[in-house]
Amino acid sequence: MAGHWIWKAAIAGFCGSAAHTLLMYLKSRTGLLPAFQPYENLQVALGRLTGGRVHPLIPWALSFLNGATILGFLFGRVYPWLPGKGGAAKGATFGIFGWVLMGFIFFPLLGLGLFATALDLGLEPALFSLMMLLTYSIVLGVVYAALNSWHP
Repeated sequence: MAGHWIWKAAIAGFCGSAAHTLLMYLKSRTGLLPAFQPYENLQVALGRLTGGRVHPLIPWALSFLNGATILGFLFGRVYPWLPGKGGAAKGATFGIFGWVLMGFIFFPLLGLGLFATALDLGLEPALFSLMMLLTYSIVLGVVYAALNSWHP
């Protein structure tokens, strides 16, 4: 059925978001790049936008929901046209596109500059953000492809 891609995209997006959240949790627990805190930067930006205090869980929840729904659904729609033969390759391509958009649009909107270069940490934030997006998108792609290969 034509609508099956929706539940597949939602499940794959949820799995990708869970993998991304685990990576960010490990980053926090290990103290990796302590000056690069994209969720805290998003929290501050949301506070400025709303004119009030934003609870720290809000940026995490927004990121998780965005990955599990909007980006998952977008991936499901563009999946047939992404280059690569398998879900991992298609996911990696999707992640690289997302990383470029994040580096050129999202980070500057948060006041971090292009690819978070305003933090004066060299390439580390840009490379870690690439790892963030690839963790999400490769899991997304692998799960989506596995669900597409399964027929009840």
